[in-house]
This record gives sequence, structure tokens and C-alpha cells, in this order.
Amino acid sequence: MADRDDYALRTAAAAEVAAPDLPYRPPRPRERHGIALIGAGGISFAHLDAYRTMGWHVPVIMSRDRAKARARADEFYPEALVTTSLDEALGHPEVSIADLTPHPEERAPLIEAAIGAGKHVLSQKPFVTDLDLGLRLCDRADAAGVRLAVNQNGRWSPHMAWMRQAVAAGLVGEVMAVHVGVHWDHRWIRGTPFESVRDIVLYDFGVHWFDFVMSVMGRRALRAHGVAARPPSAGIAPAMLGSALLDWGDAQASLLFDAATPFGPLDAAYVAGSRGTLVSRGPNLGEQSVELWTGAGVARPALEGQWFNDGFAGAMGELMVAVEEGREPSNGGRANLESLAACFAAILSSREGRPVAPWEVRTLPDQAVA
Repeated sequence: MADRDDYALRTAAAAEVAAPDLPYRPPRPRERHGIALIGAGGISFAHLDAYRTMGWHVPVIMSRDRAKARARADEFYPEALVTTSLDEALGHPEVSIADLTPHPEERAPLIEAAIGAGKHVLSQKPFVTDLDLGLRLCDRADAAGVRLAVNQNGRWSPHMAWMRQAVAAGLVGEVMAVHVGVHWDHRWIRGTPFESVRDIVLYDFGVHWFDFVMSVMGRRALRAHGVAARPPSAGIAPAMLGSALLDWGDAQASLLFDAATPFGPLDAAYVAGSRGTLVSRGPNLGEQSVELWTGAGVARPALEGQWFNDGFAGAMGELMVAVEEGREPSNGGRANLESLAACFAAILSSREGRPVAPWEVRTLPDQAVA
């Protein structure tokens, strides 16, 4: 006769144990690197705020709109050269890294120019909308002897970073499942260019979680199943509901996004392994608590920092340290292409109602709002 415990009606008490000390904070380079910020649009404030906080050197801020570049310089780096010339920015003698913030459709020529100038590159996410173009850019960076990384800043949000480090340290054993769910109101995009992006939730926002899942799993999924829906009450053109199931045959991951939820926000992640489980939860991306459950008990680390702007410091710091150590950054372009391949597959699946293998679709499905 089964006991009530067998039906998950009761939970056994777990002892409180000390949380392991894991290196989850943004990586700190030993050397001085010069960063040229290319593009002074909306997200550039987070880049510059993170770099100033870390004490990093930004000698150049470049934008086609001089006034925007001047305003960013005045706020964060008053001594920086302000220019509208890409050649001048990349040719500055103190610049070794180009930090590219423009949108994907404008970014590839900038990446090519930076590589051609012998600069390491941090590309804003999403890296590319064409996987084959992404591979060519990675090949060019390799041939030029420079590092190409992607600003998947969610990897260095405190809770995601601690969970990734716990997996890397083997604390949960073999990962068999990863589940993430974000329930919030994303309709602030109304009236902005984002409102014209059909899969704004699965693509532009959700790519952070596709990247987290892929960074934890560390291998390509066999197939993706995707769903996208527009609830009538949302009152906005893009699909505000999106989900994806990634199937490895011997493991699974789910991503669930409810982006028109006006009340009761929740952000949660669950990583199940053969030796332990990780759980994070909170009302938003900036307020998260993490638990590590193992046979010894439950550990609750006291995390420091915030996604904004530790995530941005982490993405750039990892590139800098990788340059110093002569290795591929963990947020390198090739690794990010695996995340994008899973994302694109889920989006095509949501359109065609069938499972799609990552890399079966090589470009982002059309994003015109239907």
C-alpha cells in the first residue's frame, strides 16, 4: 500500500546546511582594457553604469547621433572621446574591445569592422538573426585572432550565476530537467518599436532563458516544441503568451512566459539533477532567492548584486578574462548560436504546430506582426 509520501502529499523536513562558496560574481580582469562603446541608445546606460562601477576604462563613445553620445559621456565618462565615426572609434590607440549595442539588423557590419580592426567584440543580444551569418562571423574572429562574445547578461544575474556555478561544480549531479517560468506584465512595449516584433516574448526577451537552459544543459537538444498565443484581454499585437519544451531524449527543459499578467508577478527556475535540485524564485528579476537541495539538506545562499547591472559587468568581464587567459569566453559567439538555434526552432514550431530540431531552421522566422 502506497504511503501518502509516495503521492507527494507531504514533504520530509530538510536540515539547514551552509551554502557552498561559489564564484558567481562578475569576473574581474587583472589588466586594463580599453572599451569603445558603439551605439548610445537606450540599453547603453546599463553598459556604461556597469563599467563605471567596475572601474573599467571607456575612452570612446560613438553614435551616429552625437548628442546621444555626448549625453552618455557626460553622465558616465566625461573624459571619453565622443565621435560619430566608427573608424575613429576603432582606431583609437587605447581601444582593444568594441562593445556593440545597436539592433541585430545593424550589427553584423559593425562586428566585421571591429574584427577587421583587430578588436575583440562584445555583441549585444540577440547576436544574429541568421545562424550561418553567425558562424561566418565566428570564423572571421578566429582567423583574426580576436574573441567574439555575446552580451547574454542574464547569465550573470546573481541567481542564474549561482545556479550555473552549482551545476558546473557538480553539486546536483547529472542534470535531467530545467524549468523556468516568468509571469509578469511586458506591455510597457506598447508604442515602442518592440510592439511590432511578433515574437517579442519568445525571441527578444525569452532568449535569456534559452541561453540559461543551454548553458546548464551543455548539449544540443533533439527537438523543440513551441507555443505562442495572444489572449484577447492583452490588448496588444504581439503574442504575450509563449512556451517551449526542449527534448534531449534523456532530459527535458521547459520555458513558460506569461507576459500580460497584471497582478501576482512570479519569476522561478528549477534545475533537477541526479544528486540535487536548485530552485530560485521571486516576484521579479531583481529579487530572487535560491535554494540548493541535496541529501545533506537545503542550503540558502545570501546573494549579492542585481541583474542590472551585474549582468552587464559579467558579460564584459568574462570576455576580458578570456582575452587575458587566451581562451574562448563562456559567452562566446558559437555557444550563443546554440541558444539561438533552440529559440528559432521553438518559434517555427509555434507557427507550424510540429516539433522542430535546433539548426533545422537557420534564420529567425519572419517577425512581422500577423
